[in-house]
Amino acid sequence: MKTEIITSGQNPKIKELLALQEKSRTRREKGLFVVEGRRELGHCIGAGFRVRTLFVCREIIGEEWLKEIFDGIGNRSGECNAPEGTARTAEQKKCGNEAELMTIEVPKALYDKIAYRGGTEGVIAEVEWKERGLKDIRLGEKPLIMVLEAVEKPGNLGAVLRSADAAGADAVIICDPLTDLYNPNLIRASIGAVFSRQVATATSEDTIRWLKENGIKILTAQLQDSEWYYAEDMRGGVAIVMGTEATGLTDFWRKSADAHIKIPMLGQLDSLNVSVSAAILLYEAVRQRNS
Repeated sequence: MKTEIITSGQNPKIKELLALQEKSRTRREKGLFVVEGRRELGHCIGAGFRVRTLFVCREIIGEEWLKEIFDGIGNRSGECNAPEGTARTAEQKKCGNEAELMTIEVPKALYDKIAYRGGTEGVIAEVEWKERGLKDIRLGEKPLIMVLEAVEKPGNLGAVLRSADAAGADAVIICDPLTDLYNPNLIRASIGAVFSRQVATATSEDTIRWLKENGIKILTAQLQDSEWYYAEDMRGGVAIVMGTEATGLTDFWRKSADAHIKIPMLGQLDSLNVSVSAAILLYEAVRQRNS
């Protein structure tokens, strides 16, 4: 592990960090994204992502938390096919994160300028990008899946991921995404659920084909030609599909659905925030499965 001290905001490594925070194109070109905060980074490391660079402010983070992060990175680094339960040799450790990790120490004044948000506990990481597709999802018995079509706002996506995690959903599939999975606002809003859940991106066509091949019932949330959500059986394998707040789902999804469901609207407005709607429908599936 290499360590460097940086005090200037003009340092190229600091400029790259800021560019990764701001631009999806840069994240894709560099194959890196940014994670802030001890909790979010812990979920990221636990999901097997590889940390490339760690920016730390010792005035904020404290030695105990820093050691916990280093231990987590070490425990998740490559094992080089060492038998389970055996200690790794020094050579084996070099195959993993420990050999490649760069730690950059920054003073608090600089950390406050590079932190994407306040209260991130003195740690920011550059992490290697992973493509996450349908082939990576592992299905259990009677899976509960959340599907989102073309939802644009990272904050909404992050909030849906939090609900999916809380409800124990098996996976979240984002169809025809308008933002990348590693947008800092999405990671922040999800408080790390983008790592703790199985999350994939795919086209709507591929997703529908995959759901039908796996015998998963498709329930589309829509106001037209729908039944109350609590009247639909959600105890088996089911995918709850939602669209944008502005336009809802496309006809492609509506025509491919096994059933259409809706949430009662008793006031003067005709829609809920997509994350609120997702939570209501996910927990109805939880209620039915636990009743």
